[in-house]
Parts: sequence; C-alpha cells; structure tokens
Amino acid sequence: MSIWGKIIGGAAGFAFGGPLGALVGGFAGHLYDSYRGEAGDEALPDGAEADTMARADAESQVGFTIAVIALGAKLAKADGVVTEQEIRAFRRAFHVPPDEENNVARVFNLARRSIHGYQSYAHQIAGMFEGRPALLEELLDCLFHIAWSDGKVSEEEAAYIAEVAHIFGFSTAEFARIRARHLGSDRADPYTILGVAQDAGDDEVKAAWRKLVREHHPDRLIAQGLPQEFVAVAEDKLKAINAAWDQVARQRGIA
Repeated sequence: MSIWGKIIGGAAGFAFGGPLGALVGGFAGHLYDSYRGEAGDEALPDGAEADTMARADAESQVGFTIAVIALGAKLAKADGVVTEQEIRAFRRAFHVPPDEENNVARVFNLARRSIHGYQSYAHQIAGMFEGRPALLEELLDCLFHIAWSDGKVSEEEAAYIAEVAHIFGFSTAEFARIRARHLGSDRADPYTILGVAQDAGDDEVKAAWRKLVREHHPDRLIAQGLPQEFVAVAEDKLKAINAAWDQVARQRGIA
C-alpha cells in the first residue's frame, strides 16, 4: 500500500493531534473522497483491521512523511520565495510516482498556507521521534536537499534548518557535522562525512564509520519508521559514508 493509502486507512486512529494532526486530517479527507469517487468504498484501505504493530509502523511512516512535507513547505517560504525547483526537489527526495504528484503538491500547499509556524511542527516531530536521532537526521538531510534545489542555500534557509535541528535536540557540535556535509567548503572531505578529525587514530575513524553505518542503514531506518518512499535518500547517504571510509582506508593503508 502506498503512503497515501496508509494516510486514509489510519488517519482516524492516529494519535497525532496538534498541527500535524490537522494537516493529516484535512489531507486524508480529500484523499478519502477522491478514492471513493474513483473506485468505491470497497477499494478503500481498511486501517481499522490492522494489528497494533502494523498500526504503529504506519503511524511512524505517515508521521515522517507529513513531517517532511510540512517542514519542507515552510522551508520553501523561509527566503520569501517558493520556487518550482524546490517543489521538484521535494518530489525527487520523496520519490513521488507520477500518479501521486498532485497529492504531494496539494499537501505541500496546505502546509505552506497553514497558520501554524514551523516551530510548532518541529516540536511535535521531535516528540514523535524521540529516541530516534538517526531518523530525525534523515529528515534534516531531506530539508538540505530541498534547500539546495536552486543551486544555493540562503542564509535564511540555513538558519531555518539550524533552528529545526535545535528543536530536534541536536547539539551545536552534532549539527555542525550534519551541516558540514551539506554546506561546508570541504563537504566532500571523507573525514567531514565521517564526523572525525583528520588526525584521529585508525581505530577512532573505523569506530565512527561503523557507528554511522549501523545507525543510518536503510533497513534500520525503515524499522524506526522511515517510509519506503524515502529509502533512496537513505541509500545515497550510506553510499557516501562507505565511500568516505574506503577513501580513508586506502590513504592510511588500513586493511
């Protein structure tokens, strides 16, 4: 079932509340009418019959999806201009199939016009994914991806993402590592990607690499609530982590 089917099937039972709940509810209502009009009630996903674990998984996936859309939409307004490139970048990050592009555009615009500020979304998301920092970091990566869509990240966009990271609970040092991968002049530097100093010992570098691989492996992230639609972003990040390690290992002659 696509993420949109999960939104319809379980929206009534998801305990989101707050600004995310309002966004999910409004969007799910539109989808419900669209699906029923196209295929009849028998084609609607039956969220009420899902077991507890499946519902929890679906709730996490829907929560992550709506979080990226809501914060991405507010990010697009951060510098005062919403560009078509930003909307297209979101669709690429989200791996949107052609037949769902209108749904994405609709919820993107709902969030963009919402009276709720991005801080209220971020606080709710931080609580929803408490104890899952790798998933929150994945969300920040998606925001940087959207911000880069026009070839640059404005000061307003960078400040926006920094504030979201702060609300998510990342320390200044942790966000500096995340930011450096996206904005630093040395963002292609393997040590920056691994989050270690260039004079770190071999064991420290290897430990950092293993920790990142363990925390950011797509299978682990999926188990924490990452929707399949975002797996491509996670896979790209894992490739970058492994490539950084390979480069360091070759330079240092580590077997």
